[in-house]
Amino acid sequence: MIKRYYTIVSAFLVFLLLSACVSRDLNRKTDVLIIGGTTSGISAGLQSARLKVNTLIVEETPWLGGMLTAGGVSATDGNHSLNSGIWNEFRNRLRTHYGGEAALATGWVSNTQFEPHIGDSIFKSMAAEEKQLSVIYGYHLTGIIKESNKVTGAVFENEKHDRLTVQAGVVIDATDLGDGLPLADAAYDIGMEARSKTGEEMAPVSANNIVQDLTWVAILKDYGAGTDKTIQRPQNYDPEMYRGSCTTTVDSILINCDKMLNYGRLPDKKFMINWPRKGNDIYLNVVEMDWSARIKELKKAKERTLGFIYYIQTELGYKNIGPADDEFPTDDKLALVPYHREGRRLRGIKRFTINHVIDIYGKEPLYRTGISVGDYPVDHHHGCNPDAPVIRFPSVPSFNIPLGTLIPEKIDGLIVSDKAISVSNLINGATRLQPCVMLTGQAAGALAALSVLNNQNVREINIRKLQQTLLDAGAYLMPLYDVSPADKEFQSIQRITASGILKVKGESYHWANRTWFYPDTVLTAKEFSEGLRNFDNNFAISNDQSVMTVQKASDLLSEFLKRETLTDVQKLWKSRIDRKFDLKMAIRKRELSVLADELIRPFETRSIGFDGNYR
Repeated sequence: MIKRYYTIVSAFLVFLLLSACVSRDLNRKTDVLIIGGTTSGISAGLQSARLKVNTLIVEETPWLGGMLTAGGVSATDGNHSLNSGIWNEFRNRLRTHYGGEAALATGWVSNTQFEPHIGDSIFKSMAAEEKQLSVIYGYHLTGIIKESNKVTGAVFENEKHDRLTVQAGVVIDATDLGDGLPLADAAYDIGMEARSKTGEEMAPVSANNIVQDLTWVAILKDYGAGTDKTIQRPQNYDPEMYRGSCTTTVDSILINCDKMLNYGRLPDKKFMINWPRKGNDIYLNVVEMDWSARIKELKKAKERTLGFIYYIQTELGYKNIGPADDEFPTDDKLALVPYHREGRRLRGIKRFTINHVIDIYGKEPLYRTGISVGDYPVDHHHGCNPDAPVIRFPSVPSFNIPLGTLIPEKIDGLIVSDKAISVSNLINGATRLQPCVMLTGQAAGALAALSVLNNQNVREINIRKLQQTLLDAGAYLMPLYDVSPADKEFQSIQRITASGILKVKGESYHWANRTWFYPDTVLTAKEFSEGLRNFDNNFAISNDQSVMTVQKASDLLSEFLKRETLTDVQKLWKSRIDRKFDLKMAIRKRELSVLADELIRPFETRSIGFDGNYR
């Protein structure tokens, strides 16, 4: 009897062991599938779910937020004065957690710096508030499902080789490197395009496959005077690799060791180590490697960062500063994933280049199709690759991302966000930064949701309706420095400037470029008529160079609309404008925006194509 009992128990244990070794097949169905809970992936998921569409994020790591959190790049770059959409929501939650805006300005590289695990917890709390948003962790992408030319889902696998198959109405590739593109047979580029291809004067004459240096970020912590947190000497450590890391200059300012450490200082006595000058940048082109080969190659990036930490502790004398023990759930206490600055770049309906930023009113008015904004200069990291050509980047103003950069040229059912959108290698140095990427993700989520709700192909969505959806979500279309969502005329001014009826002026300004509307200034009758002509090329331009008055505004609007507008102007003025109505007084651009927006209704009366031209 006893022998029989042990036989049964043994058989049961063998069954359990075999069951644990057999992979499982899981199947899910959703309206919108987002590949990657990255910086753009989480914002896409939030926006899609807020439009009452069933949305699923599948994320490889146990964290949400991508480069901002799991990647450790929690000293944000850009958009401090662009209080747009989900980026602004996230930042406000950070301010609430830490006790105000000033509490985030801990380092000199950014105005918004935070502990990565706090960012992850905020994203998870935001996700939990959306009933129609689900997240599955621990699975990486292995395949794309297609029916003819349309993407209809994706296949994932975890470390146990369990397979997850998801069928979806729309799929968003929010991965760092655009890993869904080759699997979907979507055309893309890697490296620097030739000058002849993009028309950018500063691009190299010949194309190459060089991508930007990547970084495996570390978060260090000051454990107090007298402590010794020196790590074990890393494999292949060479102090000469880091010599000069804190005897350099940035923007003509001498950097000493304390200043180098405080570059990315975070709250709670922590330091983000993402230092390009003889620091932990490294050149590794892992873009086209498969998942397992990529992980193996990226160990070199970890070694580089561990070596830099050891150098900081031993050569520079900061033994009291070591890897934070309360940040990442990793054995080496480094970030969960590397910080990729560049990977595949989609060949989309439109390719965004530096030329579109330098002259937004040029040959191709892509600014009219804007869906997210950024203000960071063009910034590339190529210090670790001697073969990278030296490029002198031009000064640029703030900018917006055109919608056509998110949509593949030929593949249906797929939207691309994060850093893999259809931009040139050069302008990727500005579009890749965290706040801009987050806002691009929000637009991708809105686009996917509208595609589902309207039962339309992604490329058939009305651009103006998508833009209005983003405006209603508190997002910018135009990167206006001097008109925020707190301004009661924000939407009117956004629509009028995105229509080209009133122009803006861009400015390159240090590390936070600006675009001005000057809402409280005036313009001439000729300038306003030129704007109306920009909206409808059948309208005749006035030669009147005198300042616009309320009367002249009414007259030009009457001529444009081919009907009398004075009564409408007077009613609008009394209901929307805080100044006494007087036909003879000069009208401000803010007030003119209200009248033109309400009477012309530019987002309703004329549709636009992905090239920004009116149809």
